[in-house]
Amino acid sequence: MANKLPRRAEKNLQIVGEQIRLARLRRDLTIAQIAERAMCSELTVIRVERGLSTVAIGIYIRVLFALGLDEDILWLAKEDEVGRSLQDLDLKPRKRASQK
Repeated sequence: MANKLPRRAEKNLQIVGEQIRLARLRRDLTIAQIAERAMCSELTVIRVERGLSTVAIGIYIRVLFALGLDEDILWLAKEDEVGRSLQDLDLKPRKRASQK
């Protein structure tokens, strides 16, 4: 059970897999061609396209590289609105009462 991702994370990974599959199809590339370029097995590419969480992130990046989409990885966690808000809250100067 410790290996299980939250349901929303599983769904997002499946969406990523589907987007990778569509990118491959738009480029008219076979699974075998991507596997060769990504230096992995065809079964691994199939698992990536299914969005399985058991595939290492490095494999996802190699498949993205094989598709010419490796720069897209830089978009992960780029817009961290919650983190920035928390940081801004911590940066506000504190007001103290005078020591009279």
